[in-house]
Amino acid sequence: MLRQASPRGTFLKVADAVKTQIEADPDMTELPSLAEVMSDHAVSRGVALRAFAVLRQEGVAEPTPGGRWRVVRAGGLVDRRPLEQRIADIITADKLEVGQPFPSASALAERFGVSRPTVTKALEKLESAGVLAGGGQGKVRRVRALPIREERS
Repeated sequence: MLRQASPRGTFLKVADAVKTQIEADPDMTELPSLAEVMSDHAVSRGVALRAFAVLRQEGVAEPTPGGRWRVVRAGGLVDRRPLEQRIADIITADKLEVGQPFPSASALAERFGVSRPTVTKALEKLESAGVLAGGGQGKVRRVRALPIREERS
């Protein structure tokens, strides 16, 4: 993109270009990184952030834990519950019993598309709630108790 005399509206052009990229690739689940957008369109970080804000406002994308942005498609269901609740659901989904080993932070990070430190924080919350036991470097976490499902009316 050529440098313009006035950058006013550049972020809208960048947002439109990213929307076009999303529409062209139906399998796209994540937006390009901020650095990629800055490099591809020769814009500053502020302009790229404003373009992402436009995409969020239009309901095309939303931020995820870990700093990435996910594409929001019409009719697509997105689980917006806290990560520790989604991780706790693994116990029932995978039919884990008390005492069985729990998946590693790396495996969970890949499964949920977030960073490992983000998963570690969620696992620490589950440990403090008494759902998981163990953990730490080189130690295997184990299921300590089955999570209690809250009934909602």
